[in-house]
This record gives sequence, structure tokens and C-alpha cells, in this order.
Amino acid sequence: QVQLVESGGGLVQAGGSLTLSCKASGRAFSSRAMGWFRQVPGKEREFVATISWSGGIVYGDSVKGRFTISRDNAKNTVYLQMNSLKPEDTAVYYCAQCFLTYGGPTTTRGNYDAWGQGTQVTVSS
Repeated sequence: QVQLVESGGGLVQAGGSLTLSCKASGRAFSSRAMGWFRQVPGKEREFVATISWSGGIVYGDSVKGRFTISRDNAKNTVYLQMNSLKPEDTAVYYCAQCFLTYGGPTTTRGNYDAWGQGTQVTVSS
């Protein structure tokens, strides 16, 4: 059974930083792309960042230059370093794991079949 557990969310002032972590278990981690998405009430879940098994990275336009995704295959963990946070970054952040193995970085929600429970990030102005 695949399990993804996020941590690191919280309340931060605009301009501040947070680092989210997501630990995966239940199936092979190093061969799969991992992604971060976010969602606010009433809106579609939005792509944030993805990292492939080989380290290929894609960012959503709204976070380029401010967020950094990374992975530690020895710890089965993916991270999202968020800097220069803005109030519009406020959302529930979800970690996701791609069902494909040895594929590239993917921004398509449908390619992810395992999701974490989400962690709230609130940025105050």
C-alpha cells in the first residue's frame, strides 16, 4: 500500500520561507517522478513542481525562481523549499507520486496515482 506523508506546513509572513517534506513508502521510490500540487477551496488543484527519477525538474509559472524541489532517494523523501512566499501561495499542498517508472518529469495530474493527505500553508500579508 502506497503511503505519502507530508509535513512542514504552517503559518508564515509574506517574504518568509518554509520547507515541505513528503516521505513515501509502499513501492519503489527512486524510479518514479514525484510532484507537488496545491489547492485552494473552490479552485482546481494546481501543479507546483515535479522532479523525475533522474532529477529532471519542471516548475509551475507562478513559483519559478522562488520554489525548489529536490529528492533524497536514500530517505524516500521529496522536498519543496519555498522562499519569498506571497499571500497567494496560501493553499493546501499535496505530494504525489507518478505511477510510471523511469519517465520524465510530468505536470499532468492524471499521471499521479498516489497522493498525500495535504499540508496547509498560510502566508499572511
